[in-house]
Amino acid sequence: MVVRIGDKAPNLKLAEWVQGKPTNIDKEIGNVILIEVFQVNCPGCFIYGIPDAINIYRNYSNKGVTVLGVATAFEDFDKNTLDNLKLLLFTGEVIGETRKALGQYGQLVEENKLSYKIPFRVAMDSLKKESAILSESRIMDFVESNVPDFRSYSDANRLILIERVKNYLQTKQNSAQTFEEYGLRGTPSSILIDRKGIVRQINFGADRLLDNMVKDLVIEQE
Repeated sequence: MVVRIGDKAPNLKLAEWVQGKPTNIDKEIGNVILIEVFQVNCPGCFIYGIPDAINIYRNYSNKGVTVLGVATAFEDFDKNTLDNLKLLLFTGEVIGETRKALGQYGQLVEENKLSYKIPFRVAMDSLKKESAILSESRIMDFVESNVPDFRSYSDANRLILIERVKNYLQTKQNSAQTFEEYGLRGTPSSILIDRKGIVRQINFGADRLLDNMVKDLVIEQE
């Protein structure tokens, strides 16, 4: 089942903590939790998502807010890897489209390194190898998880969507467990969880209201 706003947040399914001490949702109950989900090969993650999460870390980490980073992979599996995440965190070096875009915007130092450091804990999402056999139930689970109003589509449009999903899944190498369980649509994405462990927001893309959402939860549950 895909996690929805208002649900109890399940623990993140992670392959490895790369930066900082291991933790998870159940260990952070009592704090407001912000999870910033990104891909190493995602320029927007480093231009918008991660800098926003860093600002929240700096402004609220002493006010009962835990910020965690999760590197995932739903595409470009040759680039969004554990090795490239370690390269990023240990040396600051970026790769692929991230390097290209940040270079064009003048946001790199030494030609290939981030101009800032990620100060919070970061883990790699758990990647599950896709089966060579694509079942009908797998296709429909994916459709219904990602298209909530699928049942309202016409019969013809349902068939078109199912065929598109089938083609997508046939080319997919891995399933990112946390990414899929939380029903994320891309990166950067953020998951906001209150002190009781309830999911309060799931956002895709840059969200300038995120700081206000965190502030409201801090005040609400003091």
